Amino acid sequence: MSFDWEWVGSHRDDLATLTVSHLQAALTAVLLGLLISLPLAVLAHRVRPLRGFLLGLSNVLFTIPSIAVFVLLLPVSGLTRTTTVIGLTIYTLVVLLRNTVEGLDSVPQKTKEAAKAMGTRPLRTLLTVELPLALPVIMAGVRIATVMSISLVSVATYIGDGGLGQLFTDGFQRNFPTPVIVGVVLTLLLALVADALLVGVQRLLTPWARTRTRKA
Repeated sequence: MSFDWEWVGSHRDDLATLTVSHLQAALTAVLLGLLISLPLAVLAHRVRPLRGFLLGLSNVLFTIPSIAVFVLLLPVSGLTRTTTVIGLTIYTLVVLLRNTVEGLDSVPQKTKEAAKAMGTRPLRTLLTVELPLALPVIMAGVRIATVMSISLVSVATYIGDGGLGQLFTDGFQRNFPTPVIVGVVLTLLLALVADALLVGVQRLLTPWARTRTRKA
């Protein structure tokens, strides 16, 4: 099996376009998943009877094969990027919802009681106390969801999208390994870079954690 560097050089623009498209689909899905999961997680945390239902529903959605999700969405959104993003968003929910709930659960009860004793309203307590303290656990979920989404974008190739996944299809159909190898390498690099950037964002948003680590 030989690798054709000449093919890579002659397709640089196409590779750049596919990489950007791949990343846009994955990040859009994670952002939408985060916007949906945050209020649902707060609801599950506050209203205990809903906790099992919401987490169970997200687990059920996660068990549906990805290609089946895209196919089921076709009558609704057609062969469009919207179908890809909706499908990926569904898969991010199970990780983001569970991690956000666990993050909120990890906030010490005494801390919340102290905020209440100081006259802080529930919404302000949530925004200034609970969510910041839950952020490390939430960010862990965001990292997992991001890497997962980047890997799943390629499945959307079967509905005419898929970003770098198009390289896999092209390579297999022509029995030409170079596009497949390039697609795998670029997907891995995207996942590694995205995860490293999110680690940096987490460190910036949680300076108290760095202080605690240094003291330890």
